[in-house]
Amino acid sequence: MTPEQARAAFRAGLRVPTAGYSAGWTQANLIALPRDLAYDFLLFAQRNPRSCPVLDVAEPGETSASIFAGDLRTDLPAYRVYRDGELAEEVGDVTDLWRADLVAFLVGCSFTFEAALLEAGVPVRHVEAECNVPMYRTDRECRPAGRLSGPLVVSMRPVPAELVSTAVRVTSRYPAVHGAPVHVGSPEALGIADVDAPDFGDAVEIRPGEVPVFWACGVTPQAAVMRSRPSFAIGHAPGHMAITDARNSEFLVP
Repeated sequence: MTPEQARAAFRAGLRVPTAGYSAGWTQANLIALPRDLAYDFLLFAQRNPRSCPVLDVAEPGETSASIFAGDLRTDLPAYRVYRDGELAEEVGDVTDLWRADLVAFLVGCSFTFEAALLEAGVPVRHVEAECNVPMYRTDRECRPAGRLSGPLVVSMRPVPAELVSTAVRVTSRYPAVHGAPVHVGSPEALGIADVDAPDFGDAVEIRPGEVPVFWACGVTPQAAVMRSRPSFAIGHAPGHMAITDARNSEFLVP
């Protein structure tokens, strides 16, 4: 599907993880915060660029962005609404909840580099299994900024040991969508007690000879919302991304 077709399907009620959708087009995480927190988040993102690489910022109250010609209130498959840091609801449309003071940020997503991994022969298990990518809170703290603080969230993909260096090389060329892994190997080194029990998304099989590889994840801003407890925030449901009008190639570096 083109981005326009995918967004139309989501607007019509399709609620699915977007891994593998709209090949060649960049996907992005959404976090929308009250204007009085916007500078704090920009500073948080600047201090934590691996997990929060900002691709675009909308004007206060605006419902589209320069790389997203759709409607940010309706054109993602699912949204999470936070009140005082607590998950209040997960819905398919936030039109009635959008406020004039909300500033929407689009943050890079690792789904963007998955086509390049597949082209290089690196399997992507959650795409194969047609499920959501597993995501975990870690015991690594992000650098705080203003009123925002929280843990690093990571996504995990099992990679055959002989292809780990290929996965690192391929993804390092996409720094605007999380870039190279932050950790390879033992989940316990990140404070992850059970790799089969992700905090977000779905567990996937790790087969013999495969190594769990972890990338910084754009759900980190929502973990900061849960820790910092702002009065109101809207994010995407993890794995249910904004499909933008930017090409993956725009974020590929030599």
